[in-house]
Amino acid sequence: MEKTDKPIRVAQMMTYMNYGGVEMAVMNYYRHIDRTKIQFDFFALEGSTIPQREEIERLGGRVYVVPKYTNLCRYEKAIIEKFRENNYPIVHSHMNTLSVFSLRGAKKAGIPNRIAHNHSTIGKGETKKNIIKYALRPFAKKYPTRLCACSEFAGRWLYGSRAEFTVIKNAIEPQKYKYDENKRRALRAELHIEDKFVIGHIGRFCFQKNQEFLIDVFSEAVKKNPDSVLLFVGEGENEDLIRNKVKTFGLEDNVLFMGRRANACDFYQAMDCFVLPSRYEGFGIVAIEAQASGLPVVCSTCVPAEVKVTDSVSFLSLQDSPEKWAQEITEKKAVRKDMTAVLTEAGYDIETEAHVLLDYYLDLLKV
Repeated sequence: MEKTDKPIRVAQMMTYMNYGGVEMAVMNYYRHIDRTKIQFDFFALEGSTIPQREEIERLGGRVYVVPKYTNLCRYEKAIIEKFRENNYPIVHSHMNTLSVFSLRGAKKAGIPNRIAHNHSTIGKGETKKNIIKYALRPFAKKYPTRLCACSEFAGRWLYGSRAEFTVIKNAIEPQKYKYDENKRRALRAELHIEDKFVIGHIGRFCFQKNQEFLIDVFSEAVKKNPDSVLLFVGEGENEDLIRNKVKTFGLEDNVLFMGRRANACDFYQAMDCFVLPSRYEGFGIVAIEAQASGLPVVCSTCVPAEVKVTDSVSFLSLQDSPEKWAQEITEKKAVRKDMTAVLTEAGYDIETEAHVLLDYYLDLLKV
């Protein structure tokens, strides 16, 4: 490839760009990659709120809003036009099983390097979504030239146990989550939970994250420790359902709904235990963030074992009783300390991993 002084542009194919975990993971890499060598252009579906647009454009990237893939002809026409107009050498698709659509368009446009990147798996209870995932899974390796995943578990699920793929870890800024006693005291005072045992959860209110089960667990935790508080950070389509369940259990005084917060990372400081009872996960980056803050973490066994970086993580089955979950949570003892070195050694420091991704792209192009 001919060398120029301009950075190489990589098309990052997204579904909806809102406040999801995939968007957060890709943006983390974008903020820390050497943008004099690699630039990102983002493709998002119509209906996206794209809260990252201003930052992307400030950093030199571009955002293209394209038709939904449900109208495949319009979708392909739009992306192929932009692919050819910008002459991308690499298209990197983060659309999971839906990457078949974006990468088919990339192949038609003659893009030589087409990366499929899986961030998800599957769980019981989402019949319509699961039918689509299973129907598209056989085509996962048809159009890409390289395969990636956020975890070994996610990669094996989509590509098969014998497939060769690269794990690109959902890395974070460990310093951002480093335990800070002053922040903890200030935030707990602000929330009037100074003397409480705080169980925390950060995530979108949706079927996957399984917050309704967490309410069952929390009701048992309150029986063991009446001074327990459940702290939610996030928003989503199931929020009203969760709020109504809290009222049904009479727990309104024990549950705090903080909504979506720009400073979500600070709320780990106020917690005593982090809980992730997901029905399925491709990875579960919030478990890494919680560990970076020195928190004990209790996950469902549907969360990949790869999230366990420290000894403070334990796993329970969703078939286990809420009482068993509550016992595990209330018996956890936090030893809050600086976990930066541990996270870096495990490969979750974005400063280091952004260099790894840069080398991955440049190796594709033999620059």
